[in-house]
Amino acid sequence: MKSAFYITTPIYYVNGAPHIGHAYTSIATDTLARFKRMDGHDVFFLTGTDEHGQKVEQAAAAAGLTPQAFADKVSADFQDMTQAMGVSNDDWIRTTEERHKQSCQELWRRIAASGNIYLGHYEGWYAVRDEAFYDESELTTAPDGKKTAPSGAPVEWVREPSYFFRLSAWQDKLLELYENNPDFIAPTSRRNEVLSFVKGGLHDLSVSRTTFNWGIPVPGAPGHVMYVWLDALTNYITACGFPDEDAARWRFWPADAHVVGKDIIRFHAVYWPAFLMAAGIPVPKRISSHGWWVVEGEKMSKSLGNVIEPRKLVETYGLDQIRYFLLREKPFGADGSMSHPAIVSRINVELANDLGNLAQRSLSLIARNLGGVLPARGALTEDDLGLLNAANGLPDAVRACMDRQTFHEALEEIWKVIRAANGYIDRQAPWALNKTDKVRMGEVLRVLVDTIRAVATMLQPFMPASMANMLEQLGVPEHARDIAALSAPLADGIHLPAPRGVFPRYVEPAA
Repeated sequence: MKSAFYITTPIYYVNGAPHIGHAYTSIATDTLARFKRMDGHDVFFLTGTDEHGQKVEQAAAAAGLTPQAFADKVSADFQDMTQAMGVSNDDWIRTTEERHKQSCQELWRRIAASGNIYLGHYEGWYAVRDEAFYDESELTTAPDGKKTAPSGAPVEWVREPSYFFRLSAWQDKLLELYENNPDFIAPTSRRNEVLSFVKGGLHDLSVSRTTFNWGIPVPGAPGHVMYVWLDALTNYITACGFPDEDAARWRFWPADAHVVGKDIIRFHAVYWPAFLMAAGIPVPKRISSHGWWVVEGEKMSKSLGNVIEPRKLVETYGLDQIRYFLLREKPFGADGSMSHPAIVSRINVELANDLGNLAQRSLSLIARNLGGVLPARGALTEDDLGLLNAANGLPDAVRACMDRQTFHEALEEIWKVIRAANGYIDRQAPWALNKTDKVRMGEVLRVLVDTIRAVATMLQPFMPASMANMLEQLGVPEHARDIAALSAPLADGIHLPAPRGVFPRYVEPAA
């Protein structure tokens, strides 16, 4: 039986339209899901939308819609974006679904039964935009006296009856979790941030609201709805069948990786494991946090008019080109800058020249000089072995990077082989061998085909459609495109399809 692998995006908040940050998270998570499938795992990949809370209620009112109608509309837009990015999720969850309501209420009951929920009054600073509570020490005060959260969101003083979760009781258990599982939070910078926050002392967390009603009702407490983050985080177990722990999907829990933005690391790495431990449920194995994108050096904001719509990027540059750029341009955990020249450079230099030209040159020589028939391997020279060994080492090298979610490093490992192959073809000059040693020319081209096959196989999770096209041209049948199949060589003498370019160069449109 294949080993289970469960990966999630955060569920996206429906108070506004999808942007490049959402697309980036989905593409990264999709790439890891596709890689794990290709590496022989039984993968469950979840994404969806977070639809409750005061912020959604306010956005719906501003749009002249009921909260449910507003959530339906925005969730559909997120689903469209997800499909447009080529994302291969296995389930789409919405927090307004009945299955989720039942899951949340059962989780609440279990936490309450363990003695970790009590009734009190909440009085303090709350940021509607963040759906988060803040201590006075975390706030910034402007000259006009207005206070803002660390995110820049305005805060308001709130006083209302509230149920509290005994978060303070879980400080030592959380620190023990982090110590015993050093890879629980990635990257290291986020781990250090979370450790500092928890070591600084935890306060009990308000987990219900009474000043609005767009949320999941607290069981047995009329007038109270659940704090939106308790509701939202529960989606990860809802989709596994909770509270039915005999459900087929429950075998996927605990999640192997929650992929999230750095702005929500605290909710996932502190609150979520504490909720689960209080309920007697295993905690996830890893919280992998990524950085933000800025545009031409400026942080994206509606006021600056530089918020990037991911579907428009795809229309301009191509889907696989954008998937590649997003995961190649910056380390996953760091912030990075997006610009037109940077995207064009990645497309024209690395995709069109380095990889596309390598494949086109090799396959065109086979088509022109060998009748399109794949030549047999001959006696391997030291140069041949050097390149083939590098190609054969790709699965292990890439796997190690993917398990750390260092996507840019995985791509660099692949590009090392592509650069080596370009050096090899220039040294061996098969076009010249065609006139002097046709047998050797065939042997060189076969080494190149086997190398490009390994490269294209390992690039499938990043650029699915383009690499399917390349593998087809290499004569690799669909059933032989996973990592295990790389151990079986292609049959000598098969007829290859006519070569065609996979990555056109980006040309600036005429003014």
